[in-house]
Amino acid sequence: MFYGKLLIMKTFKFKEINEFLGIRQLGKIARERLLSVMNDTDERISLDLEGVKVVSNSFADECLAKLLYKMSFEELKLRTTFVSVDDFARQNIAIAFRRRLNAMKQGVL
Repeated sequence: MFYGKLLIMKTFKFKEINEFLGIRQLGKIARERLLSVMNDTDERISLDLEGVKVVSNSFADECLAKLLYKMSFEELKLRTTFVSVDDFARQNIAIAFRRRLNAMKQGVL
């Protein structure tokens, strides 16, 4: 599969789930919806956080970092891109990925 810049992107709008993405339950819902979109398309997916006021570390882990159980970090980076991410959300997303990758490396689920 090719996920280069030549393909038109499909947009996944997190605000349609909630503008306050602070709990794991919402993260699970978002991850399931996102996986469904990813399974239904070969297009690169734009992860759009426009209008979202809060992205907690717990949400980022449950929704995004747990995608690493389905695909490698490299594949995830090829298949997705973030848009409209503020500094607080960016930091929480990065922390969630770092912690999840470390836990997986140590064999901790």
